[in-house]
Amino acid sequence: MLEQSYYDRADEIIANHGNMQKSLIPVIQDIQSYYRYLPAELLSYVAAKLDINEAKAYSVATFYENFSFEEKGKYVIRVCDGTACHVRKSSLILGKLYKELGLSKEKHTTDDMMFTLETVSCLGACGLAPVLTVNEEVHPAMTPEKVAALLEELRGELK
Repeated sequence: MLEQSYYDRADEIIANHGNMQKSLIPVIQDIQSYYRYLPAELLSYVAAKLDINEAKAYSVATFYENFSFEEKGKYVIRVCDGTACHVRKSSLILGKLYKELGLSKEKHTTDDMMFTLETVSCLGACGLAPVLTVNEEVHPAMTPEKVAALLEELRGELK
C-alpha cells in the first residue's frame, strides 16, 4: 500500500496534463520521472482517474521499454551494448560495474538504493563509443578505469 503522498502527487500530475485519456502517457512519464519507477498501484489509480480500462493502461506501460515497475536507485547507469559500443569493449565496462557495485544480470539495484545498472541496445551516441549514461548524463569513451573514477565521484556526492 502506497502512502497518501503518492496519490496526492499523481493528482497534481493529472491536473497538469488534464483529466483525459490521451494524457495517460505524459502522466505516467511524469510519475516515473518523479519516483524513478512507475508504482503498479499508482498506474491502477491513474487509469481509474482517467477513465481508462486498467488492462489498457498496463498494456501501454509494458509496451514501452522506458517504463519500469521496479524501484530504481538514485543513480541509474545505462551501459550501451549496441554494435559500436560492443566492438569497443563495452563488456569490460559492464563487468567492472557489476564487480564494483556487487550487481549481476539478475540483481540490478544495490541494496542501499543508490545505483541501478541497466544494459541497453543503443544510447544514440555511437561516435562516442563505448558510452554509458548516469541519469541521462552521457559519459563517452569509457574504460574500466574511468568507471572506477566515475563511481568514486558519484559516491563522493552522497557524503
